Amino acid sequence: LAELYGVSQATASRVLTAYTPLIARALEISVPTVEDLDPTVQLIVDGTLLQCWSWAEHPELYSGKHKTTGLNVQVACTLSGTLAWVSDPHDGRVHDTEALRRCGLLDVPPADLPEGASPPQHIGDKGYIGLGMITPKRKPANLPLHPDDKAYNTTVNQVRYKIERVIANIKTWRVLHTGYRRPLETFKTTITAVLGIIFTYTL
Repeated sequence: LAELYGVSQATASRVLTAYTPLIARALEISVPTVEDLDPTVQLIVDGTLLQCWSWAEHPELYSGKHKTTGLNVQVACTLSGTLAWVSDPHDGRVHDTEALRRCGLLDVPPADLPEGASPPQHIGDKGYIGLGMITPKRKPANLPLHPDDKAYNTTVNQVRYKIERVIANIKTWRVLHTGYRRPLETFKTTITAVLGIIFTYTL
């Protein structure tokens, strides 16, 4: 659009710099926090890397899993495939397991649950094994996966695909999938602005 209307790169950059924080502040109330979620609802969870420029002075952004730099966010959707929550960003080097622990999604106070109820088991991939979630089973060392476990994994993955689709939809926003090149200190604000628009106008 900038090229079509003869707007220079410098002008476009100034507009983004001025308006992105305003959008983030106006719409962040629409972005759910962990405390806003229904503690009895089972969710599907996955992590994704929002890529950014490789700044030499920020090695903490490098993700060994993805072999590039960015910020790690945890994403949750309902069993029907509706986006429910996105965590605050973590450095790219933070593993999904640790990122989810820090977010508090798994820490449901008993007082928030109906009497006698247990927190729901959320669903995730093998990266979340050990967190009390429903995950695919790993193949034993030097042994084939039991046919029952194969069938179980197929069932889990047939549910998990919904979170992959949700994340793909989030990344249709170009700024979240092409490698963020504006100053690093503006990235989290940009993420908040985009999520605010998504939760306010697209769900």
